[in-house]
Amino acid sequence: MLHVLIVSYTGSEEDAAPFVRDHVGYLERHHADGVFLVSGQTVPSSEGGAIVARGVDRETIERISAEDPFVVNGVATHSITTIEPGRVLPALARALSAQTASQG
Repeated sequence: MLHVLIVSYTGSEEDAAPFVRDHVGYLERHHADGVFLVSGQTVPSSEGGAIVARGVDRETIERISAEDPFVVNGVATHSITTIEPGRVLPALARALSAQTASQG
């Protein structure tokens, strides 16, 4: 399963600024544990960001999402779309199957 998290600011980008350091730590922690594959700001950055996650069920990604310092401090929300990949670039398929094997 993959999850696409859309991070939307509830106010301005400046409202989120005091929480950026903690948010980056949150991203780094979940990249290091292999759950977050990709994260980045939208273009334009004033809209928020996006995260692609893998290897956890819907309940777990909802819990992880709720722990984002942006969400905890009310400066952003996450919408989550869960997908079951059908067609995948071969190099990405290998990476996804390696993750599944390491969690099994």
